[in-house]
Amino acid sequence: MSVRTPDPYPGWLSEEDLYEARQRLPMLYVEAVPVRLDALGYVTEVGLLLQATPDGEIVRSFVSGRVMYRETIRAALLRHLEKDLGALALPQLPASPAPFTVAEYFPSPSETGLTDDRQHAVALAYVIPVTGECQPRQDALELTWMSPQDALSPEVQAEFTGGRGNLLRQALAHAGWCR
Repeated sequence: MSVRTPDPYPGWLSEEDLYEARQRLPMLYVEAVPVRLDALGYVTEVGLLLQATPDGEIVRSFVSGRVMYRETIRAALLRHLEKDLGALALPQLPASPAPFTVAEYFPSPSETGLTDDRQHAVALAYVIPVTGECQPRQDALELTWMSPQDALSPEVQAEFTGGRGNLLRQALAHAGWCR
């Protein structure tokens, strides 16, 4: 039996501690590319978030967030999907949650092509079918469903930052969309 005072930040870091950890350790994230599928399981639409950066720039992004201490990957994926898409999104997590890639973000340009000015981060990236009603929440301004062709267009690709457009290409190729 423990008589310790409960941790005021269970599984989470204060802003100061997070800043210090980001300076010393790679941070673990999950990223999810929400998709809609047809009856045969082919991707018909990709859900892309529209977000504002701290600088006021509007960018496209995916569902993304840190994995908390003692949290499973499945639980982190569900938490972030619900946080960004709403409680009625009804994501369909795979029976075996194997990522389509492990994305490595660095604070400066590197051989991975992925950057995050704040930190060195490692993200397990997934393609997640969503069947429910999505209402963007938290810091997402909008969720746009678009065809894979439109999502891969130069105009939409230019709206991604930090190399995430390449990550979308990998996600769609993994899902068998390579037209």
